Amino acid sequence: MSPAVRLRALEKRYPSVHALRGIDLDVAEGEFFALLGPNGAGKTTLISVLAGLARPSAGTAEVMGFDVIRDYRGARRSLGVVPQELVYDAFFTVREMLRFQSGYYGLRKNDAWIDELLGHLGLTDKADAYCRTLSGGMKRRLLVAQALVHKPPVIVLDEPTAGVDVELRQSLWTFIRRLNREGHTILLTTHYLEEAEELCERVAMLKDGRIVALDRTVNLLRSEEERRLELVLSSPVLPDGLAGRLIDRDGRRFVLALPEYGELEAILAELRRHDIRVEQMSLRQADLEEVFLKVMRR
Repeated sequence: MSPAVRLRALEKRYPSVHALRGIDLDVAEGEFFALLGPNGAGKTTLISVLAGLARPSAGTAEVMGFDVIRDYRGARRSLGVVPQELVYDAFFTVREMLRFQSGYYGLRKNDAWIDELLGHLGLTDKADAYCRTLSGGMKRRLLVAQALVHKPPVIVLDEPTAGVDVELRQSLWTFIRRLNREGHTILLTTHYLEEAEELCERVAMLKDGRIVALDRTVNLLRSEEERRLELVLSSPVLPDGLAGRLIDRDGRRFVLALPEYGELEAILAELRRHDIRVEQMSLRQADLEEVFLKVMRR
């Protein structure tokens, strides 16, 4: 089976920026995949190449087996993109926008699916409202509906929950999970790394136009097995005997490395020896954000 997205030696150069540097990547059909990286890493450029908004300088990109240059019609029809920017026509209603979007793909009498999209995205009562009257969160929902109106097998979500409220975020992910269970391939970029950790089976991390990490999410988390002991102490000074464990601090809050659970008693004994009380304590594993920061520093 061909992958849903295939990139081979993909390059993109601008006059002053080398945005993509030899990207090789396969995203399987039905996969929920995260593309992570700091600003300027090349994520949006990669999405622009897939969507046909930018031509690669070298290499190839395919969506559902369609080359984005040679078979651009098939590639466009196979892809739905939710962009970062709020793009809409102020003089049309929500329903009119979705009907026009359907027409771009040659779809007629698409109202049954449009009504279903409006229901899942909480837009039913806004169907006949002008787009300019929608709140920022509602406009974000409309972007999602536009990307899905032609039922594409591959859905790209470029920062879909930026600036939206918790209720919308939860309802959006419930709907996207359903689409993924039904076989849609999801490619997500986000700065909310807890979303990627919870939702995505695999993660690619980009830096300076290169993939610097690519693995299953569980494997990336397992690679950073060191536990973190967070303490709020009665003293703003940590005993010298614990200085080698220090990972982070903020006032009287200290984060210490704890490779083995058995070392916890030794840490507490050292604090007692210096008459330092523990006011709060928590123990946790490293999360995807910490793995990401470590990879970016490396």
